[in-house]
Amino acid sequence: MANDNLNQVLDDHTDAPKRAPRKTKPKASEGSSTASLFGIAPYEPKKNEEYMSEGQLKHFHQILEAWKAELMSEVDRTLNTMQDESTALPDVNDRATQEEEFAIELRTRDRERKLIRKIEQSLTAIKDEDYGFCETCGIEIGLRRLEARPTATLCIDCKTLAEIKEKQNNG
Repeated sequence: MANDNLNQVLDDHTDAPKRAPRKTKPKASEGSSTASLFGIAPYEPKKNEEYMSEGQLKHFHQILEAWKAELMSEVDRTLNTMQDESTALPDVNDRATQEEEFAIELRTRDRERKLIRKIEQSLTAIKDEDYGFCETCGIEIGLRRLEARPTATLCIDCKTLAEIKEKQNNG
C-alpha cells in the first residue's frame, strides 16, 4: 500500500510540467538564514509582539542548539576519521598528503571550537534574557540580523564602526 502511494507520487511528479525559473527576487528570509540550514523556519513576529519575547528566545535557542550539535558531530567525525586513518603510510608523499589533510581539518575544527564558544555565550545570554541587544549601545540587534548570524552581539551600526576602526588600525 505504501509503495503504491509512493509510486503514484513519483508518477505524478514525472508527468508534471516543468516550472519556469523563478523570476521574482527571493525574500531575505528565504534560505539566507542559519535557521534554514537546520530546517527551522525563520521567525515571523506576531502583531504587537514584544522584541525578544519568550517565543523569540525559544526560537533562537533552538537554532543555537541545532548549530552546536552539528558542530559537535563534526568534531566526533574528525576524531574518528583521524584515528581510523592514522596508519603509517609507506610512501613519503602519501604520508605528507595525509599530514596536510589532518592539518587542514584541525584548523577547521579550531575555528569551529571558537564558534562553539560564541554559541555557548549566546545560549547563556538567552538564559539571562540579555540576548538580542547590542553589547555596545544596548539597542535591539534585530530579528533578521540574528536569523542570519545568531551569535551576533553588535547591532549593524556598531559592527560597521568596529570594522572601520579595524581597517584603520590594520591599515
